[in-house]
Amino acid sequence: MATLGVAVLLTSCGTAAEAPKKTELSLYNDKGAWSKYFEAMGALSKQKIGLGMKPVGHTDSAQYQALIKAAFRTDTKPDLFTWQTGGMLQEIVKQKQVADTTAVWQEAIKNGDLPQDLAPYYTFDGKQYCVPLNVAYWGMFYNKKTFDQHGLQPPTTWDELIKVADTLKQNNVKAFYHTSVLFSFVWFEQMLAGTDPDLYDRLSTGKAKYTDPGVVQVMERWKSMIDAGYFVNPGDKTDPADSLKNGKSAMVSFGTWFNTSMTQRNLKAGADYGFFVIPNINTSLPKTSVIFESGPLCSLTGAPDADASMRYLKWWTTPEAQERWATTRGDVSANPKVAIADQALGQITKDAGSGKYRLVNRYFEATPPPILTAALDGFGLFVTKPADYQKVLQDIQKAADEYWSTHQ
Repeated sequence: MATLGVAVLLTSCGTAAEAPKKTELSLYNDKGAWSKYFEAMGALSKQKIGLGMKPVGHTDSAQYQALIKAAFRTDTKPDLFTWQTGGMLQEIVKQKQVADTTAVWQEAIKNGDLPQDLAPYYTFDGKQYCVPLNVAYWGMFYNKKTFDQHGLQPPTTWDELIKVADTLKQNNVKAFYHTSVLFSFVWFEQMLAGTDPDLYDRLSTGKAKYTDPGVVQVMERWKSMIDAGYFVNPGDKTDPADSLKNGKSAMVSFGTWFNTSMTQRNLKAGADYGFFVIPNINTSLPKTSVIFESGPLCSLTGAPDADASMRYLKWWTTPEAQERWATTRGDVSANPKVAIADQALGQITKDAGSGKYRLVNRYFEATPPPILTAALDGFGLFVTKPADYQKVLQDIQKAADEYWSTHQ
């Protein structure tokens, strides 16, 4: 009986140790519109490393975040998932839910597949977590045919940008797109970074207040632009890419990832639309401030097949993966070895990598989540009722005071 017991024990241990390894991974993401691009990457990875990937896409960010956090406590776990850098990544790293990717980063940097300057966005207590799903530089996409029709050129100063907006207004064309929902922060971050990037950074770390004079002045400038009639109705449900395509708005400020929306609509860069870096408001700044973001691709510490997930993340950073990922979407890549076909996007990628611009962390990642929630609500209210800007700033500062009182 003792012999039989040992045999049974050995058999059960052997079965556990030899659990079948995964040949296809699930990638949970909040980018449902990118499903076909993820599927193409899954087919490529299956061919190159024998490990396929199937996307599970979502479009509601709040529901998606709740889904991933619920997975921490259940047996239904994604092999890979997308997230945000900044406070949101730090939160789940502190909870020890994210797999350490330090070794992947060290090898990728050594091979020239990831830039050292990108590492701080993924570093906590000296270790790296996740790898870049994408990088993006923010600027202005514009309808080239609208510009040509009215004899306009991409502006190189803020004053020129306002002159462009005035010309468009005189011809009954709305210059700018904006929205009262998720991306309500876009103009706030751009105008503050282009006025006083040091104040922007201090605001994100609790060393400045939303009621400080410099922030108030930015809101007053923003209000004057809304009052001047430069913007479309913020409650308009038209997709921003369609708004730009059909001429409802002449310009849309987004990250380089928005180029994918253009290519999906069969629009051609240089013919149908263009892209330019938004000039600083403050002309005395030594460098033009460019909003920068990088979204992470992560694996859980308790991933169903940790080795397979890590092998996929390692492959994701390589030139063969990144070239396909960038070119199929018409976007830039985190891998410096990947050439960008689009001239304008290629130029900003090159310039950003050379230190020409002051890269400013996107507000969505730079701002702690509790403050961000209040700010998104506040800016969403502001674009519909710009006269309430003082109360909006006071309400956001109240949330900031509560947060920083326990997080300094």
